[in-house]
Amino acid sequence: MRKLVYYVGVTLDGRIAGPGGEYDFFPMGDDTQAAAYAAWTNAVYPDTVPTPARAAAGLIGTPNRRFDTVVMGLGTFRPALDAGLTSPYGHLRQYVVSSTLTPDIDPAVTVVPDDPLGLVRRLKKEDTDTALDIWLCGGGKLAGTLLPEIDELVIKNYPVIAGTGIPAFDGAFDPTVFDVAERTAFPNGVTLTRLLRRP
Repeated sequence: MRKLVYYVGVTLDGRIAGPGGEYDFFPMGDDTQAAAYAAWTNAVYPDTVPTPARAAAGLIGTPNRRFDTVVMGLGTFRPALDAGLTSPYGHLRQYVVSSTLTPDIDPAVTVVPDDPLGLVRRLKKEDTDTALDIWLCGGGKLAGTLLPEIDELVIKNYPVIAGTGIPAFDGAFDPTVFDVAERTAFPNGVTLTRLLRRP
């Protein structure tokens, strides 16, 4: 069965963005460190690079390796909209969970007004030999709602404290144990940890 994977960048105090959705304060290191970090993450997780940035990242024509579907909330989708992009991940099937977004925002985007758990359960059960996993792109409220269906976490921990902002998970108290599968440290201070839900 396909897995739901929450791949996300997080501050030391568990924020995925600032209180206004800011994410430009995440430290990337010097130019050499930032380039090496981007090259590694783009090679391992090329599917997570937005379509408009794929040419600059050298990913034009690169097949999807890990994901064929992305699920996100309106807050995660909003920066693309503000930049005039209605289909930020055109190389993936795109689902935006929102009760306020118009359903005809873009023919390549499916707006889901309610029941994100039902959506993910249906996507997981798709019966195809070529199906890849589902990327939960954000945000915190959606991740909190979908926690019962999250099979894997890929957490990029950045060496910065936000103080306040959007939490990685915003939901009810529900202790859920994940086991570390691998951890990679980068010279820019970022640590990427992949965790699997404990059976």
